[in-house]
Amino acid sequence: MIKWLFKYGAAIFLFNTVLLNIESTYDIGNMIFLFLMGIFSFFLIINPAQIKNILFHKAFSFFLILNLMNLLYFLLFHAISDYEAIKYIIARGLQFSIISVSIYFNYEYYKEKFLKHIVYLVFGIVVFSFLLDPFILSGRYSGIIWNPNMLSSFCVTAFSILLLNNEKRTNLDYFILFSFLLIAISTGSRLALLAIVLVLLMKYGFSARNIIYAVISLVITLIIISINLDTSLNRFVAQSLFNDRTLQYQYAYETFVKKPLFGYGLDKYAYIDISLVPTYLKSTIMASHNGYLAFLTQYGILFGGIILIIIFNKSIQAYSYFRNRNSFEKIYLFIIIYTLISSLFETYMTGINEFNTILFWFSLAILSYSKFHEEYEI
Repeated sequence: MIKWLFKYGAAIFLFNTVLLNIESTYDIGNMIFLFLMGIFSFFLIINPAQIKNILFHKAFSFFLILNLMNLLYFLLFHAISDYEAIKYIIARGLQFSIISVSIYFNYEYYKEKFLKHIVYLVFGIVVFSFLLDPFILSGRYSGIIWNPNMLSSFCVTAFSILLLNNEKRTNLDYFILFSFLLIAISTGSRLALLAIVLVLLMKYGFSARNIIYAVISLVITLIIISINLDTSLNRFVAQSLFNDRTLQYQYAYETFVKKPLFGYGLDKYAYIDISLVPTYLKSTIMASHNGYLAFLTQYGILFGGIILIIIFNKSIQAYSYFRNRNSFEKIYLFIIIYTLISSLFETYMTGINEFNTILFWFSLAILSYSKFHEEYEI
């Protein structure tokens, strides 16, 4: 039981976010999350020697540094009785521990099969969504997922994994790719367009194929925007990428400048001071929708700046080392690059129990471990 949990903990942690994003299964997903955190904590405690070697492993040292920074911040700026901040430290620490332990014990699974399982899981979401709600063009489509942006995130991630996979594709694979693309666009998410462009560039570069795709896309776009729909293409043309984010950035920035040095605290991630927001906007301005502002608001310039430096340093190391690879590394690189870009519009790096956040930190960790694995020829 212990060995199995250590090997597949990260996969369970990630897959469980699907249940948390379906209204009817949210409570089940929350119970699984709490059980996983509790049982994993217990197993960590009863295996201190073995776990110490993993958590202090060179490949995962950046997790250790981030955990120590969280602890130091807590000791400096929080009361010992601050329950919400304590929950954040424990949850973030366990998130990093689950990822590290799973990669260490089951590296081969997470190199290949894990990514395929993400594709199968998301395709299952798409199939069930279509069976229960086949009207994908009647407004912003969300299927069985509570939020259309979240459904888009699932689909573009799975689309990118399948497209970047170098295995020979079957007719079923092409059908699945088309399904992901269609659903992602029907959600109305403008970030889906960014993800699609990025993955095509990573797959084909500035090639003749991409030029053909661009021409075809332009023709399709002109046709779609002439119809009164609410797809990603229609919303992008009508609103631009930043349209409904400008005010959120404004109040996130105003929140940050009130406490620029040391921020608002560990429990205030993606935080906006609602007292700064006019009454008529309070129903629409609820979060910063910018991962970088979120870190600075939470930690302040000093701690937040160091955290961002660590993130960019690990990302640049991964890109420099693996940029010419065409195996699983390229898929994880895409996830990192896409998250860094999309964090200009969403708080993908700051959450705990969130699909994109878990996958981002996991991607940094597995590429770090893979680099260590090659350099020391383990």
